[in-house]
Amino acid sequence: MSQSLKIFLVAGEASGDALGARLMAALKTLSADITFCGVGGPLMEAEGMKSLFPMHELSVMGLVEILPHVRKLFRRIKQTAKAVEKSAPDAVVTIDSPGFAHQLAGRIQHIDCPKIHYVAPSVWAWKPGRVHKCKKHFDHLLALLPFEPPYFEAVGLPCHFVGHSVLESGADQGNGPAFRAKYGISSEDKILCVLPGSRRGEVSRLLPVFGETVHRVADNTDNLHVVVPTTEGVKELVEETVKDWPVQPIMISGQIEKYDAMAASDVALAASGTVALELAMARLPTVIGYKVSPITYFLAKRLVKTPYAHLLNTILDRFVVPERIQNDCTPELLSTDVLALFGTDGKRQIAELIPALEKLHPNMTETPSQCAARVVLDVIEGQIKK
Repeated sequence: MSQSLKIFLVAGEASGDALGARLMAALKTLSADITFCGVGGPLMEAEGMKSLFPMHELSVMGLVEILPHVRKLFRRIKQTAKAVEKSAPDAVVTIDSPGFAHQLAGRIQHIDCPKIHYVAPSVWAWKPGRVHKCKKHFDHLLALLPFEPPYFEAVGLPCHFVGHSVLESGADQGNGPAFRAKYGISSEDKILCVLPGSRRGEVSRLLPVFGETVHRVADNTDNLHVVVPTTEGVKELVEETVKDWPVQPIMISGQIEKYDAMAASDVALAASGTVALELAMARLPTVIGYKVSPITYFLAKRLVKTPYAHLLNTILDRFVVPERIQNDCTPELLSTDVLALFGTDGKRQIAELIPALEKLHPNMTETPSQCAARVVLDVIEGQIKK
């Protein structure tokens, strides 16, 4: 495109920040004159967007967990809506974080520009009626999974499968030998990579359980090393919580070192989320653990239609990656799973995940972000009807 463009983007958590940054980079290759504004994290700011406020303020998850933050979130919604109106963008792109995205979209319906939501909600997993809410608030959806568009097209909402941006994250390009050399870890020693999430709530619930799991694994594993990648919003909480662990973990931050750590590790213990796909790309055998508040879990059990938390388990329709959720998220079960993956079970898991990963590619000529950027520009140009 040759004309000057302004795009307002909103991301609310670390995975959305990564999606947004890749989308911005791809848009810049397709449009000679483009500027960005909105809300994002350090990766989006590195691509040229000054965030209205710290993105981590939006990183709240759970039906009950969100309650103490409601007033602040509504202030941020109002602030963001005013910023959209003032900036008069050519398009608004909200990225995941559906609660914030829908509230914002509802407040800016009077603004004459396309409203695009990146990451179609998982209506196939729970609350299929959300397709109507999406049609009310958005002009177009960008889907990460190949089977998602028909759910929204059935109600007249355009939706494009653009592929999963995690495929271009670099998670499969880490330098394991360099990481081990940097921290003086021999090739024979075992490394457990522990990833407790990027939200304070999930970290506070998972890390004590993960810590006891580490204790049990260490008791049964010679020369065990532990590495904990973390993010800016939870770094202090993680550092405080791991001080009493039996194996003092190597604390790291940043994408490059995280992927090096994944490449160097033998097994991962992780929260559910996008990181699970990164671990599969890194060919790192993984156990998933997750806990929410009892009330949130009670309600979710009655709403969620799929038995799987891991996306690749969903695609394969079987538990290839062990999932220990809520009452099953215990040190006893997690440590048993982790220890099994140090053996042949780990190699078998990765071999089964590779075909599922391949289904996340949109095509062989574009990356997911390039595909998403092209669709965004097509929507702006009116080549795709609202």
